[in-house]
Amino acid sequence: MKGGFMSDEIIKKGDKIKVFYTGHLEDGSTFDTNEGKEPLSFDVGSGQVIKGFEDAVVGMKEGENKSVTIPPAEAYGERHEEMVVKIPKTQFQGEVNKGTMVSSNNGMKATVIDVDENDVTLDFNFLLAGKTLKFDIKIAKIN
Repeated sequence: MKGGFMSDEIIKKGDKIKVFYTGHLEDGSTFDTNEGKEPLSFDVGSGQVIKGFEDAVVGMKEGENKSVTIPPAEAYGERHEEMVVKIPKTQFQGEVNKGTMVSSNNGMKATVIDVDENDVTLDFNFLLAGKTLKFDIKIAKIN
């Protein structure tokens, strides 16, 4: 809002904006949202959010809504099978359960994807890697 009126300004790289969003996976499940919370604030073109999200807001106006589908290459990248590793169960203290997050000694995070008698299989890919993401975006403010 500039001077109390909604701006006709369109978003371009370098603008600081505030947005509301809801992110969905292809199956329709929601993986993240800030609806009912504070809007996300970022500088367009700064790389603070995924490329596909940044590209989607360019050209939008304050108050505008948009739904966009973002392929993995413009989101969190493709999955890499070489980032799935088996580690002997003896390397873990206590019980290890499928679906839990663990941290390696160097701080990398992984998801436990399988546990058998001898081994724990860890996936070091980012949780949303390889996924097509759908976002509902509403521009709250252009600063």
